[in-house]
Amino acid sequence: MEWLHDIFTRSPEIALFLSLALGYTIGKVGFGRFQLGGVAGSLLVAVIVSQAGVEIDSGAKTVLFALFIYAVGFESGPQFFGALGKQSVKEIVLAFVLAATGLATVIVMARLCGFDKGLAAGLAAGGLTQSAIIGTAGDAIAKLGLAAEEVQRLQGNVAVGYAVTYIFGTFGAIIVCVNILPRFMGRSIRDDAIKAEAELQTGVQVFGPDQQAAAPDLVGRLYQVSAGRQHAVAQIEHATPGAAITIERVKRGEQFIEVAPQLLLEADDVVLVVGRREGVVASAGLLGKEVYDVDGMELIIQRRDVVVTRKDLGGRALGEIRRNMATAGLRRGVYLEQISRMGQVLPIGPDLVVQVGDTVTLHGVERDVQRVAGAVGEVIVQSAKTDFVYLGAGVLVGLLIGLVSFRVGGIPLTLGSGGGALLSGLLFGWYRARRQTFGDFPIGAVQLLKELGLAGFVAVVGLQSGLQAVTTMREHGLAIFGAGVVVTIVPLLLTMLVGRYVLRYDNTAILAGALSGTRSANPAFGEVLDKAGNPVPTVPFAITYALANVLLTLLGPLVVALA
Repeated sequence: MEWLHDIFTRSPEIALFLSLALGYTIGKVGFGRFQLGGVAGSLLVAVIVSQAGVEIDSGAKTVLFALFIYAVGFESGPQFFGALGKQSVKEIVLAFVLAATGLATVIVMARLCGFDKGLAAGLAAGGLTQSAIIGTAGDAIAKLGLAAEEVQRLQGNVAVGYAVTYIFGTFGAIIVCVNILPRFMGRSIRDDAIKAEAELQTGVQVFGPDQQAAAPDLVGRLYQVSAGRQHAVAQIEHATPGAAITIERVKRGEQFIEVAPQLLLEADDVVLVVGRREGVVASAGLLGKEVYDVDGMELIIQRRDVVVTRKDLGGRALGEIRRNMATAGLRRGVYLEQISRMGQVLPIGPDLVVQVGDTVTLHGVERDVQRVAGAVGEVIVQSAKTDFVYLGAGVLVGLLIGLVSFRVGGIPLTLGSGGGALLSGLLFGWYRARRQTFGDFPIGAVQLLKELGLAGFVAVVGLQSGLQAVTTMREHGLAIFGAGVVVTIVPLLLTMLVGRYVLRYDNTAILAGALSGTRSANPAFGEVLDKAGNPVPTVPFAITYALANVLLTLLGPLVVALA
């Protein structure tokens, strides 16, 4: 053990990455249908590794968690602000239910076990994994008018209770939100996350990575003009109203003919027709038989996302915009594939009102797409690089917000670095969704910060508190630990029941996100996100998490007063 302690002393980061590597390995092991998961596995390994004696700076924990929670907020900012309103009432009620049941459970267990005010407050801080309770309870103890030695003893017991109960407080939240809740609801988090995402897309089919329609809407076909079917280009293009097509190329013998509306097609001409599948297929009746592999008729079609920036287009119906563009000769050869707003795909129809900030996906030849893009807004240039100016500014703003503190009835309240980073991430993600020409944050980079940030955070927690927790348990027995188990599990189960039967939550992913937020249970939320496979649980989590940071912090003085 000495040699291991020596290694960790010289390079404590070795202990961190050892915990991550072994933790994710253990997290993949299945026990029936139960899997510990990488985050919980990292915490368990970190506690074991900490017994060798590891000193790791708390700054690493703050930075890792800030990156994780900022990335979560950034990803879900557009959906979060769209969800605020009357539909948030359930999350608000849920947060109050957890705080109330948590307080009641702590008081009952403290009295049953004969804990003093310090141990009771530590029980609340660790069992509910709200570290801020240590500070608010300590301040409340200092104001009791006790002797200095007694105040110091009680404040020390707050830390003892916290150290013993915090680790299961983290594990227990994961067990309830990720394992018990899906069995209780009778549906998996993943299935309901997919269902909720489909509902958010208002019935529009959205393809995932590496997916495409077997019969795409926009296609290209080569036809050889048959005798007796010599029509003008304009006549062919306007023969299928509602299923727009464009004749992009014409080959006559070995010559390529410049395409113009008045061009009269001749027998044996080969024409390239591009457009809506319905119209392209129907055009065969006006042209002739389909042919293949004709030299020189290859054509590259571009797919470009364009953000609407022209203010005169905002608030106008799509049908009106299309008619005006057709009149101005801008629309030919360009097809609207998709319109999305704040990450949500909208159903395309003539009555759809376009707003500045919407993203339109255009399909066509490069020169045609650029022509229409210039009349609509700016082309979004996809990049694999992260805009660190925007990322750094966002995290900085979040940390500054976390420093803000105010008092309510003498109780200091603050969002802390985590709450500040979450709020900043929501705001910066929302603004980026409206102005997509800067602030690149690729999906892969977001996922890396989420996974590394959360797993690293809990590993540091385990490395810092694991040794103290084991030592304290040896000294004080299992009474504190057992009480912590009750304080962790009972409020979550009661809140889960209220959410299902009183508030009528019927989606496992959404309830799991909201439930983990009511406890500020970030590791549990990370596992919920991993199971969901999409950001659906994030919006309810963000609402309950923000409230929980305030409500659970307030429990410190209340426990001291009532225990």
